[in-house]
Formats: sequence, C-alpha cells, structure tokens
Amino acid sequence: MADNSTQKNILRLGLPKGSLQEPTLDLFNRSGYNIIVNSRSYRPSVDDPELEIRLLRAQEIGRYVDHGFLDCGITGRDWIAENAADVEVITDLRYSKATSMPTRWVLVVPEDSPIKTVKDLQGKRIATEAIGLTRAYLDRNGVEAELEFSWGATEVKVPEMVDAIVDITETGSSLRANKLRIVDTLMESYPQFVSSKPAYADSWKREKMQRLAMLLNGALEARYKVGVKMNLPEHKLENMLHALPSLRRPTISQLAGGGWVAIETIIDESVVREIIPQLKALGAEGIIEYPLNKVVH
Repeated sequence: MADNSTQKNILRLGLPKGSLQEPTLDLFNRSGYNIIVNSRSYRPSVDDPELEIRLLRAQEIGRYVDHGFLDCGITGRDWIAENAADVEVITDLRYSKATSMPTRWVLVVPEDSPIKTVKDLQGKRIATEAIGLTRAYLDRNGVEAELEFSWGATEVKVPEMVDAIVDITETGSSLRANKLRIVDTLMESYPQFVSSKPAYADSWKREKMQRLAMLLNGALEARYKVGVKMNLPEHKLENMLHALPSLRRPTISQLAGGGWVAIETIIDESVVREIIPQLKALGAEGIIEYPLNKVVH
C-alpha cells in the first residue's frame, strides 16, 4: 500500500481564460503570486507549491467546482447561476475585463424596434449564450418566447434572424455602435471566488482559500490608491489636516531633533495631482508618492 503520509496539501484552482485571463493574472501578480502561462498549455506554473492551476473557460469553472474536479475557482456570478452550480462563495472580486464596473446581461433590440418591455417578447425569438438566465427571466415575467443558443457575435443577429438578444456588456458602447437599444437588465455580475462543498469542509483548504481571498481583495483595494509620505513643521499639522480632509487617518510620528513630524497616508490616485501642490503650499517637504500592491484592512 502506498504511503500517503508525506503527500503534500494541494489546492486545485481554476482561473478563467479568454477576456478575463489577463486582468485575473495581473490581480494574482499584485497579490504576490507569479503565474507563468505557456501558450500551448492549460496548466500554468505558479510559485506556490500548494497551488495547482488550470485555465478554463469561465462558463465551465462553476460546474467543474460543483462536481469536484476543482477545489475552487474564479468565475462570474452569472455563469454560476447559469449552470446552477452548488458552490460556496468565498468572496466577491470587484473587477472585470476592461473597467471596475460590473458586467451586465441585458435584453437588447434594434433602436427602431417596437419592443419596449419584456412583455412585448411574447411569442418572439431571442438569441443568447445564457439560455438558463434568460429562461428564468422570462418565467419571472410570465412571458413565453423561443430561445436559441448563440455561439457568439450575437449582436449581428437582430433584426434579420431574431427579434431580440440577451448579451453581456460593461459599458454598452459596442451595443450603441451597432444601433442597438437596451430594454432591461437581467443581472449584474462580478467574478466570484468559489469553492466546492467538500473543499470548504476541509480545514486546510478552507484556510488556504481564505488567505488567498484576503490577498486578492487587498490587491483590488490598492488598485486606485497610492501611498504618500512627507515631513512637516509640527505647528502646521492641525492646519494641514483641517485643509485636506482627504488625508484620512494619517500615521504621524515625531522626527529626531524636534519641531517636525513625518506623515504617511493612503489616498486615491485620482486626487494626487491636486493634493501634492497643496501639501507643498501648506509647508510639507520631502513629499514622496509610491505605488501600492495591497491594502489589507
């Protein structure tokens, strides 16, 4: 009989390939994980011997986690619902392929279509990749319509082939460019880090996933923030804190020699260009701005 006493603990993790692949790998990199993807392989290497990674279509990850082929994975809330995957949600991850906004599944028709509400779809034909989501939406609204699965380029099918489509969008710009109009939103979706039930019941795997979730969320929290350090005459401190409320909860320490303090804080990157000249005008010296990888609360 084989001796399993020296067998390592391994967490099998599924990551999405396709449009979410690069932002997901970047998120892991900022979380401290170096993942190297070979263009011919679906098994990336990672500098954590306790992780075993598979690159898979986001549409499939929830199902593979549910069935136990993966311990955990990152995929959209929408695809978890579409597959009716019975999984544990470790955390929501607020990022998407192009922006920090959620993706949306929307009901879309041509600009000049007479369809104004979901009720107008009675007896119509709809194309979508998300058959389950769309069927549930129609059922909630008491509408019977013909659904056909779309393999892609769904927006080109209206109005010649179908009356409406249900498609995914972040900004809606592509739909507007194709002279399409959004009638309703079926679901908003962010990626979710999910676990199989057996993996979540395993104490080592659960703790490993929770630590990973903390680091991923820390990297997301740091996305649009920077650290700022400066020195300031102590007698000007109250005036600065009153004038610049964006310096929330700064760390303040005395400098050797007396009369001066060192200030360190985290602020939104979008206000840096306005705030640094103000800091200088209020008496700050030695101002340093630096990037952040993670902010863990």
